[in-house]
Amino acid sequence: MANSDTVTIDENNFEAEVTQSSVPVVVDFWAEWCGPCKMIAPLLDEIATEKAGTVKIGKVDIDKNQSLSFKYNVRAIPTLLFFKNGQVVDQVTGMTSKKDLLGRVEALA
Repeated sequence: MANSDTVTIDENNFEAEVTQSSVPVVVDFWAEWCGPCKMIAPLLDEIATEKAGTVKIGKVDIDKNQSLSFKYNVRAIPTLLFFKNGQVVDQVTGMTSKKDLLGRVEALA
């Protein structure tokens, strides 16, 4: 569920890829068995390609990285956390439109 413009994030690289990132990061908490996760993934892939260099799209598989889910209080998926300067500044839970996602991404700039 990742293309070349998205980053697979886990407990080992979260700090470097997200909290220390020089660009805003959208972190998608997802799971292989989650239908809505599979629906939103292509939108995130498109945004990752369109906004490459200005925003990073990362994906966290909650089944493999439960400690990150607990740390960020992810209770339903998909959950998207929007990070700027290492801090969560916005959140979306569930399916949403590409237009909504782009608006939120642009608000990070």
